[in-house]
Amino acid sequence: MKGISYKKFVPGILWFILVLLLICLPKHEMPEIEPMWWLSAIRPDKIVHAAMFGMLNYLFIFPIFKAEMVDSTKVKYFIWISLAASVWGLSTEFIQLLVPGRSFELWDWFADSVGVLIALIYIYWKLERSRKNQHP
Repeated sequence: MKGISYKKFVPGILWFILVLLLICLPKHEMPEIEPMWWLSAIRPDKIVHAAMFGMLNYLFIFPIFKAEMVDSTKVKYFIWISLAASVWGLSTEFIQLLVPGRSFELWDWFADSVGVLIALIYIYWKLERSRKNQHP
């Protein structure tokens, strides 16, 4: 991207690698997440999926949010990066078919995509707020 140093994307790249390493761990090496009594209706692993992919999306979108470019161009990048993050979530499910004890779970991808969407909505809200502060 013109005018944005690749260094701004290092946190996102490192997070991407961490996600890849985590999804490649065999099931028996994954830490067990014990739900608290009030979380029993929600599967904690879905929250972890949403958080991992929400953070991934945020870390790649944030440098664009801070960049000097037209807001409409930023929004286009936000959407494309979010789509890529969601596709990456789906890809990780296919990768897990190759990992002992792991499996493809459509609900995991759904949780990944919810996290991506939350990050997208949050950064878009920040963009709108900054736009309103610039033009009272």
